[in-house]
Amino acid sequence: MSSNPSSAQPITHPKGARLAALSLGAVGVVYGDIGTSPLYTLKEVFFSATHSIALTEANVFGLLSIIFWVLTIVVAIKYAFLILRADNQGEGGTMALLALALRAVSSVARRRYLTLFGIFGVALFFGDSIITPAVSVLGAMEGLTEINPNLQVFVVPVALLI
Repeated sequence: MSSNPSSAQPITHPKGARLAALSLGAVGVVYGDIGTSPLYTLKEVFFSATHSIALTEANVFGLLSIIFWVLTIVVAIKYAFLILRADNQGEGGTMALLALALRAVSSVARRRYLTLFGIFGVALFFGDSIITPAVSVLGAMEGLTEINPNLQVFVVPVALLI
């Protein structure tokens, strides 16, 4: 593998079915993490021991509407106006944001703080990517106790197995 830029492979852009598959994957990444939050929100709003609201058709549609619009607006603003502008030679993500920020700052002290923020951001991302699937699986397994309360003893072992 040569480090000579003239021998680098040309950049190709996906087309057709590959583009559709990559687009679907991107939507899954964007909405996958925040997509599980409404499940917990619905349970807390309607079945909380201290502050629940009546389970009526109007309340369900109202809550679903709020969740939909908040997620849509947050994602649209965050990704369309912030994340998509953070392009570091075709790369994105927390480290790309860090690289762009470091280019704009010349002070050594500020570069150190930015680097710490970048490391912190990556740590948050890794932590979130580890805890979210585990909590989602555990929440799904807890749903078994709604069918049969005697299944409570199997919740953690089955969640660990998955």
